[in-house]
Amino acid sequence: MTLLAIDRLSLAIGGKLILRSVSLTVAPGEILGLVGESGSGKSMTLNAIMRLGPPGTRTEGAIRFEGADLLAGPERAMESVRGRKIGMVFQEPMTALNPVQTIGRQVAECFRLHLGFGAREALAEAAERLRRAGLPPEIVPLDRYPHQLSGGQRQRVVVAIAAALGPKLILADEPTTALDATARGGIIDLLAGLARREGAGLVFVTHDLASIAGIADRIAFMKDGEVVEEGSAPSIFRSLRHPYAQSLLAASALPPIAPDEAAGGTEPIVEAVDVSVVYGGGVRAVDGVSLTLMSGESLAIVGESGSGKSTLARSVLGLEPLAAGTVRIAGTDIHRASGGALRAARAAIQAVFQDPYGSLNPRHRIERIVAEPLHLLGRIASAERRARIARALADVGLPPDGARRYPHEFSGGQRQRIAIARALISEPKVIVLDEAVSALDVTTRAQIVALLRELSRRRGLAYLFITHDLDAARAVANRVVVMRRGRVVEEGRTAAVLAQPHDPYTKELIAAAPDLETVLAAREAEARTR
Repeated sequence: MTLLAIDRLSLAIGGKLILRSVSLTVAPGEILGLVGESGSGKSMTLNAIMRLGPPGTRTEGAIRFEGADLLAGPERAMESVRGRKIGMVFQEPMTALNPVQTIGRQVAECFRLHLGFGAREALAEAAERLRRAGLPPEIVPLDRYPHQLSGGQRQRVVVAIAAALGPKLILADEPTTALDATARGGIIDLLAGLARREGAGLVFVTHDLASIAGIADRIAFMKDGEVVEEGSAPSIFRSLRHPYAQSLLAASALPPIAPDEAAGGTEPIVEAVDVSVVYGGGVRAVDGVSLTLMSGESLAIVGESGSGKSTLARSVLGLEPLAAGTVRIAGTDIHRASGGALRAARAAIQAVFQDPYGSLNPRHRIERIVAEPLHLLGRIASAERRARIARALADVGLPPDGARRYPHEFSGGQRQRIAIARALISEPKVIVLDEAVSALDVTTRAQIVALLRELSRRRGLAYLFITHDLDAARAVANRVVVMRRGRVVEEGRTAAVLAQPHDPYTKELIAAAPDLETVLAAREAEARTR
């Protein structure tokens, strides 16, 4: 029996063809993985199923759900399908959730709008749905707001909303992209459990091949709006034929950094001594952390969301006030310096953040964005300013004419290159990279990692690499610090710590983030025992 049948679907927006004759099917209880690079058409396929395309969208073909063509009916008929028969889990929960409504009211809204429940009855149902999603009200009260939850908890709320009315089909659009390994595993298990337990079809869009290989019944690879290869999982990974699918598989395995690469010199660039950061209510986000980063060295800081790694990064940048301790950048106390000394310290340390689109001003041209740190160097002649911009763009592989364009004219990977160019322009000694590759697809991630390694070799840059991606940590950093609840629980050479961890927490992190080959071997062994 077929629950969803997409038949030769083509979709154009403003005359530009986005999807090209896409055909896919999903049966009740089946998990279909959609994988591909950013811009391959994965998310647009889900939007087409829900008829959420922007104005001017034109479609050809058919999307049959329970035998009825979703594209043929009126919008009013689609309103009764969304939420009640087809649920959707979006990539960014903070955008999908209403920031001024409690989580209880947002889940309860499903029952009030679709089933006509009263406020009290709807809230009781919401409590039960949140409990099923792993958020029992006695631990996470219904009156919490989205900003009071962790990233993984917010995504569980979104899943609870999508599954509230027992839909027959759930569409999950990159639901784990920005989550740490532990939270990612929890969301994957939750969604897969809904499909297995309740017989719902699940279409899971992702660029994480290891995650989808562990749960999918079938996998479809998309490129430029087309399905280029499709087959049963996990066997499809052993017999990929299309060059594009093969390239994605190759890009998913980042080569680990060589033992002598980015090993560092003898000059300390960052010295953090007994650093503590305390928030309201006495919460110690960072608790007595000390670390040293040498010139040209790459140090990864890993841990779950809430472990304190990003707070530590902000304190190193001088952006987070310290409750105790000292941070010196090239010998200068960045929290106590002022005037020219402070400007010199800030020029010596720059940052690249997780979301390049959020960190780039959409109203400014790239030349202005990249040149922002130059004010730290004093007055610079126009000719030198232009030369520095051109050199920074060239260093990250972007053309000179890109300087006159705007951020929205670039892909996600290109925008991250722009953010790196901005960090390079003041010729810093160290760059803090806060989850700089976690939201990128596998091909773009591999390209950015290769770029970082090349820049380190060529410029002698040191990196403080904040990440929950252990593969990226292996590929970029030769030394690693593991943080939990604001403290360092383990540190050492990256290869040694991640191959033979001593602390139980480090072991949990590694177990929660298996590589693709480990996942495939486990599924194949399970199949042999049936």
